[in-house]
Amino acid sequence: MGKLEQKLAEMGHTLPKPFTYPSPNRQGCVQVGNILFVSGHGRDLPPPAKSEGAGKVGVEVTIEEGYETAKQVMLSILASLKAHCDGDLDRVKRVIRILGMVNCAPDFELQPKVIDGASDLLYELFGPEYGCHARSAVGMGSLPHRIPVEINGEFELWG
Repeated sequence: MGKLEQKLAEMGHTLPKPFTYPSPNRQGCVQVGNILFVSGHGRDLPPPAKSEGAGKVGVEVTIEEGYETAKQVMLSILASLKAHCDGDLDRVKRVIRILGMVNCAPDFELQPKVIDGASDLLYELFGPEYGCHARSAVGMGSLPHRIPVEINGEFELWG
């Protein structure tokens, strides 16, 4: 277990299995130089996602549940990063940018508070120098399988 995974464990987290994409026309990460572009990840709900945790934030899902969901989604992204890096999450140097999409009602305005779940996790894990990142947090009318949060982003690998 590398340093980042050890720190995650100390924070009380474990990485899930990396998400398996249903079609060979896409994958979790694409590397260009030392930058990893990460596909949209959402909380892995059994299809059809009609179970606990699905729905619109501010309607069926509380802001606090959305925050925790964003944290779980980021753990899924970290699992994909680890898989791409041949099992060595420590190859990831820094967070560059994340885009957080929140499934919410048209008048919901607290998307940044929801996506803070992912940003706070990254900041704590990578520290202020490598965990502080550019970010957008936007509202969506719907997301696949009624997931409340989807996140994608870019990460830099150590040269």
